[in-house]
Amino acid sequence: MHQSSWKSRRHRRRGHRHNAWFRPHGSNESYSCRKDAGAQQSPQGSSDGHGEAPSTSSTAGSSSVPDLPGYYFDPEKKRYFRLLPGHNNCNPLTKESIRQKEMERKRLRLLEEEEQQGKKIARLGFNASSLLQKSKLGFLNATSYCRLAHELRVSCMQRKKVQIQSSDPSALASDQFNLIMADTNSDRLFTVNDVKVGGSKYGIISLHGLKTPTFRVHMHENLYFTNRKVNAMCWASLNHLDSHVLLCLMGIAETPGCATLLPTSLFVSNHAAGDRPGMLCSFRIPGAWSCAWSLNIQANNCFSTGLSRRVLVTSVVTGHRQSFGTSSDVLTQQFAVTAPLLFNGCRSGEIFAIDLRCQNQGKGWKATRLFHDSAVTSVQILQEEQCLMASDMAGTIKLWDLRTTKCIRQYEGHVNEYAHLPLHVHEEEGIMVAVGQDCYTRIWSLHDGRLLRTIPSPYPTSKADIPSVAFSSRLGGARGAPGLLMAVRQDLYCFSYS
Repeated sequence: MHQSSWKSRRHRRRGHRHNAWFRPHGSNESYSCRKDAGAQQSPQGSSDGHGEAPSTSSTAGSSSVPDLPGYYFDPEKKRYFRLLPGHNNCNPLTKESIRQKEMERKRLRLLEEEEQQGKKIARLGFNASSLLQKSKLGFLNATSYCRLAHELRVSCMQRKKVQIQSSDPSALASDQFNLIMADTNSDRLFTVNDVKVGGSKYGIISLHGLKTPTFRVHMHENLYFTNRKVNAMCWASLNHLDSHVLLCLMGIAETPGCATLLPTSLFVSNHAAGDRPGMLCSFRIPGAWSCAWSLNIQANNCFSTGLSRRVLVTSVVTGHRQSFGTSSDVLTQQFAVTAPLLFNGCRSGEIFAIDLRCQNQGKGWKATRLFHDSAVTSVQILQEEQCLMASDMAGTIKLWDLRTTKCIRQYEGHVNEYAHLPLHVHEEEGIMVAVGQDCYTRIWSLHDGRLLRTIPSPYPTSKADIPSVAFSSRLGGARGAPGLLMAVRQDLYCFSYS
C-alpha cells in the first residue's frame, strides 16, 4: 500500500511538470503550434520572442486552432503571441495594432492593384463593344444601355491629383479638408477646411478648369473664420439657385449654436454688373445636428434644423418658426419637392415624415414612419419621391418604398459603427456612393445593389482622415465630364471617366 501511494504521488508530479508547458508566463513568450491528425495541439516548448515580430495575418483561415484569451495566433509563423495591455510597454502587441496593420496592408495591396490593373470590369462579360452590339441587336433598351455604360465607366475611372491655385498657397499646404459639397450644377465646390491653429475656414472652388490633362482649379477664399465645429451644411436657394450656403455651427462655452446663411457672393472679389452681395444672416439654434433647405413651393424660403428631440422649420423672410417634438435626436433631414413633406432620420433608428401643412402638433403630422435597427445617418429621396434611401450606424443601407413602407433592396459592404456619414445618390447614372468608416469609397448599382467598385484612400486609415467625396455627371458645369471628387487631408483628387 505504501508503494502504490508513492507511485501515485510521482504520477501527480509528472502531470504537474507536463502541464507547466501549457501555462503561459512572461510578456514576450511565444508558443508554436503543430496540428496532427486528431486536431490536437502538441507542445513544442517556448521560444525566445525577442527581436521577432509576428506577421499581421488574419486568424480567419485557422479555425482549428484554439483561441487563447490574451494571445494572438499568427498562422504564418504558427505561434501564439501575447497581447500586451496598456500603452506603457515597449513595442506592445495589441488587437488594435494588429487590426491597423492588417487594414494598411490591404489598402496598399488595393492601391497597387489599381495602378497595375488599370481597368476593372464590374460585370463579367460586359465591355464597351459588347454593350454596343447587344444594344444594336435589341437585347438592351436605351435605359439599360445607359446604366450599364455608366457602370463600365465607373469601373474604369483613374485617380488624378488636382492642382489647387489660391491667393494663399501656404494655407493650402497646412489646412486640411474637412467637408466638400458640390452645388446643383456641379460647377462649384464649397469646402470647410480645418485650420492648423484651430477652428475652420470656408472656401469655394471653381470647377470650370477641371479638364484633362491638367486638372487645375482655383479656390476663392474669404476672411470668414470660425472656431466652432460645423455640424451640418447644405446649399440654399434664397436669391437664386444655390445663392447661399446654410451652416449649422455648434455652440461653445457661453456662445449658443446658430444656423448661418452665408452668401456665396462673399467669395467673389469682383461682382458682375447688377449683382449685389447676398444677405448674410444668422439664427440662434441650440445644438443642431442636421439641416435642410426647402425647394417646395408650400415652404418657400424655409429651412429646417434637426435638434435634440425637436425639429424646427424656420422662414428666412418672416422669422416664423414651427416646432415639432420628437422622441430622439434628429441626425439627418431632407425636404421633398413635389409633396409638402420633410423626412427626418433619428438616433433611435426611426425615419418619419412631417406634413408641413400641419400648423400644430396635433394628430396626423407624422405622414410616414420607417424603422432601422441603428441610428440613421443619411436619408435621400429619389426623384419620383416614391422611394427613399437610408443608411445607419450599423453600416446598413436600405431602399424603402414609401407607398408600402417596405424595404425593397439592401446594399451590402458599407462599413460604419458610430460615424455620421452621408449617402450620395445619382439616379441619372444609376449609382450610389458612400464613404465608410474604414476610409474606403464604395460605389453601388442602384438597379440591383451590386457593389461596382471599392476605392481605397490615398492615406492610411484614420478616424480623422475619412475622405469627403462628391460625384457628378457634369463636373465643371454643363460641358463637364462625369467623375468623382475626393478630398482628404490637404489633397483633392479627381476620378474621371476615361
